Amino acid sequence: MGNNFTINMEENFKKNQEFITEMNTIKIERQLQMENIMRERKIALEIAKSRELFFWYGAFYLTSVTWAVTSYRYKRNPLFLLPIVPLSFIIAYQADLSYGNKLHRVIMEAEHILQFESDLLSLPLGVPTASSIDLKRFENDEQKKLHPVLPPI
Repeated sequence: MGNNFTINMEENFKKNQEFITEMNTIKIERQLQMENIMRERKIALEIAKSRELFFWYGAFYLTSVTWAVTSYRYKRNPLFLLPIVPLSFIIAYQADLSYGNKLHRVIMEAEHILQFESDLLSLPLGVPTASSIDLKRFENDEQKKLHPVLPPI
């Protein structure tokens, strides 16, 4: 009787371990999926912002070019056309970012960095460990004990 009870407890323990492992796996997968969805939404928001900014830059560019060409026609001074050059670069950059393939080029460059220049990504003093985090928490607690925050008057 006692032997069967022990065997049943071991089987239940193994089943519980498998269940917990499966639940943790599902939890991690859901968390990764949620983080990916949030990342995609943030990127979509940034693209939408850059497109909105492009409309404003475009309106400013067209107004400036119209003013520059009109001023050049009346005054015949080529200095009035000079702002068109830098403004053209700005509007071309924003158009490429908003509607071109600049985002794809940025992603490709990021992948290149991850694959071939990963040494650039290392953190100062390395990746924090659980013990280093606990040590910092202990130091902060000690600081609070030595220098308590005074209540507001």
